[in-house]
Amino acid sequence: MPSLIRFLLLTGILVGGIFGGLYVLAVYYEPPQKEVSSPVYGVKLRRE
Repeated sequence: MPSLIRFLLLTGILVGGIFGGLYVLAVYYEPPQKEVSSPVYGVKLRRE
């Protein structure tokens, strides 16, 4: 039984670390917003 508790504890710590790291990356390291425009070749625009 102690090996089961040790396994569950180790798994919980690993999963908590992974989710915590993902949360920190999502909240504190957002990329800066910038506008990207590129021409689309081969498309003709209708001018009215």
